[in-house]
Amino acid sequence: MDVRELALKHALKNAYTHGGKAQLKAVITAIIAEEPEIRKKVKEIIPIVKEVVEEVNKMSLEEQEKLLKERFPEALQEKPKEVKKGLPPLPNAEKGKVKTRFAPNPDFYMTLGNARPAIVSHEYARMYEGKFVLRFEDTDPRTKRPMPEAYEAIKEDLEWLGIRWDELYFQSHRMEIYYDLLKELIRRGGAYVCTCPPERWRELRDAGKPCPHRDEPPEVHLERLEKIFAGEYGEGEAVVRVKTDLKHPDPSVRDWVAFRIIDTSKHPHPLTGDEYRLWPTYNFAAGVDDYLMGITHVLRAREHQQNTVKQRFLYEHFGWKMPEVIHFGRLKLEGFVLSKSKMREMGLRGDDPRLATIRGLRRRGFAPEAIREIMIEVGVKKSDASISFSNLAAVNRKIIDPKARRVMLVEEPAEARLELPEPLTAELPWHPKVPELGRRSYEVRPGETVYLEKKDLIRAKKKGGIRLMELANFRYAGYDEERGQHVLEFESRELDKRYEIVQWVKEPVRAVVWRPGEGKGCALAEPEARELGGWVQMIRKGYAKVEGVDDSTLHLIYLHE
Repeated sequence: MDVRELALKHALKNAYTHGGKAQLKAVITAIIAEEPEIRKKVKEIIPIVKEVVEEVNKMSLEEQEKLLKERFPEALQEKPKEVKKGLPPLPNAEKGKVKTRFAPNPDFYMTLGNARPAIVSHEYARMYEGKFVLRFEDTDPRTKRPMPEAYEAIKEDLEWLGIRWDELYFQSHRMEIYYDLLKELIRRGGAYVCTCPPERWRELRDAGKPCPHRDEPPEVHLERLEKIFAGEYGEGEAVVRVKTDLKHPDPSVRDWVAFRIIDTSKHPHPLTGDEYRLWPTYNFAAGVDDYLMGITHVLRAREHQQNTVKQRFLYEHFGWKMPEVIHFGRLKLEGFVLSKSKMREMGLRGDDPRLATIRGLRRRGFAPEAIREIMIEVGVKKSDASISFSNLAAVNRKIIDPKARRVMLVEEPAEARLELPEPLTAELPWHPKVPELGRRSYEVRPGETVYLEKKDLIRAKKKGGIRLMELANFRYAGYDEERGQHVLEFESRELDKRYEIVQWVKEPVRAVVWRPGEGKGCALAEPEARELGGWVQMIRKGYAKVEGVDDSTLHLIYLHE
């Protein structure tokens, strides 16, 4: 078998098993596995294999399957080995006793980046038959002011991802708990109220020296705390600090801020209004709640390592045992709009399909199973990892393909008149491998008009003919200037390998295809498509999500190839 033939076999097989798109690297690996001697000439064969892969990827999934069955039927008998994917065991975990949490700040909609800790934490709780907590960390009504609609939106997104929580908390509703523990911490000598100007504090901190208030007795700090509650201090005039090591190599750890004053008459909280003025920082509220809620394992990104160090001082003051903390590497997301500030600047809605919000991905057509699978695969590795749009699309394609009906859709259409000896009927299955999805039929009469894409008719003119999918082969007979139509003459119904197989529509419905990042374009779709919902595969173009139908116009959002 020559290299081109070997490449065709493995390119078709790889495309067939991955939703229609072969990957060059995978094809070369498969070729070498079958013919190890080729490894010595791998540089020479790469251009040939690349050319074959590109040719195969231009075919529809149906064309790939048909050619694979005709030329390499043995390849369909080879079943790929299944690799079981999952998460590694948790340290010091007991079945039935593990408790994890997902703690989002509801200052924006949930993003793909947020999905990793949510999915991984929930999966571990299920693995160990434990419990999962959803906790809204909403104690910053000024800098990271919560969005009222984000609370429900995040809950809806988690449910869509298949995540169910056993306990639900809002930190803004736990302020009295924090105040009680703060007073206890001051009495224990573990915290103090600092009224140093910020610049002076930084000078002392950087020099490893205490501020003049640090060693005052607890009674003085408790009295000063009551003055804060009474409104005698304004924003920036006083903070509460946790005592740590003033010689710690990381200056930010030295006597970190546990509470700060926020003027809620100017920055009201969406849930509590202006009821509270003294608000806990992340490290105090999260550290306290992890203990009080019985969290056994905290899974969070590596950039939180510094927070873990800070929280250890808090736990030592109270005599508490720290939960197991697992820090995973940074997750780089390629090809997505992820920055919350950038999203706000763009003025886009949370469900805009151009965004990597969970709502945006859902509207675009990604399946929740695809997001879960790729996040579990990334897991809790300490090393950095990356997920590209194409990675997610590859996983999604496998999930949605069996459910996606094949639809004939024509962009940049041109009219073609069919010269036939008698009426012909095209019987088209909605899916070549899933007969349960049903079928539809279209009858075409002699002299009737159908619509094809201009580029297909140009190629038909060059090659001399064309095959209309599931209908017949036609000879290109010219262009009727008077009627503004291309003329196609019937040749035969048997498959002719000389001709390209193309989609076509008769009595079409108007369609609008939105390609996120590119814009919206008009097209013509087969009339039966108007009754569809969910996912479709636009033949030779890629997968799309049906947005709906209005005024007989079918609205589609392009998903991926």
